[in-house]
Amino acid sequence: MTQRLLLCIGSLCCAMLFMQCSGGEKEDVTEKNILSRSQQAVVYADSFCVKDYYGNLYEDADRKHAFKGKTRADFEKWQDEFRNVLKMRLGISRLERSLASYEVKAERVSAEDVGYAVREQWRIWTEPGVPLPVVLLLPKSKDGKLPLMITPHGHDRHPGLYAGIYWSEKERIETEENEKDVAVQAVKNGFIAIAPTARGFGDTRTPEDKAKDLPYSCRTLAVQGLLAGRTLIGDRVWDISKLIDWALKELPVDSSKIVVSGNSGGGTAALFAGACDTRIAISVPSSYFCTFAGSIGVMYHCECNYVPGILEEGEMADIAGLTAPRFFCALNGRYDPMFPFEEAQKAFGHLKEIYAAAGVPNHCELYMGNGGHRYYKEGAWRFINKHLEGAD
Repeated sequence: MTQRLLLCIGSLCCAMLFMQCSGGEKEDVTEKNILSRSQQAVVYADSFCVKDYYGNLYEDADRKHAFKGKTRADFEKWQDEFRNVLKMRLGISRLERSLASYEVKAERVSAEDVGYAVREQWRIWTEPGVPLPVVLLLPKSKDGKLPLMITPHGHDRHPGLYAGIYWSEKERIETEENEKDVAVQAVKNGFIAIAPTARGFGDTRTPEDKAKDLPYSCRTLAVQGLLAGRTLIGDRVWDISKLIDWALKELPVDSSKIVVSGNSGGGTAALFAGACDTRIAISVPSSYFCTFAGSIGVMYHCECNYVPGILEEGEMADIAGLTAPRFFCALNGRYDPMFPFEEAQKAFGHLKEIYAAAGVPNHCELYMGNGGHRYYKEGAWRFINKHLEGAD
């Protein structure tokens, strides 16, 4: 009888799951029959099991820049190399080359006194072809150099929510209940706050999506940028860096006290920005920090979350580790279905190893909020207020 050809495609444990999904029977697994990768095998499947197929791919990814060191010297060598690789993957290196001498242009559109602050609307050209709408909140009663918080938003209906701009009373109530008025919180805590429009939202949507009144154009911008080696995460990180350039030049900002924080997609931008721009003293991503394999790799997410080949370099904790020795706090909901808390705990275990090697194990924290996919201001401001003076 002709024997079926065996295909080596992953670990024996994942092979068992694969066979269960396709109707096969479990095999007894003991330490004695755990084989080397070159010997591991799975029979051809009778049906396609998406979860196990991609689980095998993720487990097999090289993770060439996953941190494996122990000492400060190991950490520094790893970080210098990996940050450059990450910026290349994101498309930021391409932007840095093409816009090496670029100077940001800015234009104020309007200003109003909103009681707790002066709120200004600006257009800031982060690239020559990108007049990015931003909201600037300025404290009314503080003098001297002030801390700065940049508050990238997530997949909200419109970009002004973080800065207290609402289209209805219902929208105001929902935003405040979910504590997503992050720029308002910042200015009330004595910060200059900048709430940028994330690329793909507001005025940066495509004309077709504006005509249909769709809230964002992430898919179009993400996939078209890929043709030129760009990513939407990289573009949003670039925008944050250019806003820091502008703020340091034009506003009374304490350059040692720059914070970036946002929820969901804003958490994505905060985490990657802290990894790429070392001027950011404190990064506080909310409802995002997790493992790639356990979040965006196993369920539907917007196209703007994906960086081609990122697991070939490392997991999310490795990227967050590029923030060390600066301060990092992840805010996660215990019941967030999109970024499961158990996976966040797994990622944080690895992140703690990186911070320990950097010599600052107490500079990172995982805050568990008793809720779902939202912002957690208690965890954010406790961490920021505790470490802000240590950021200089």
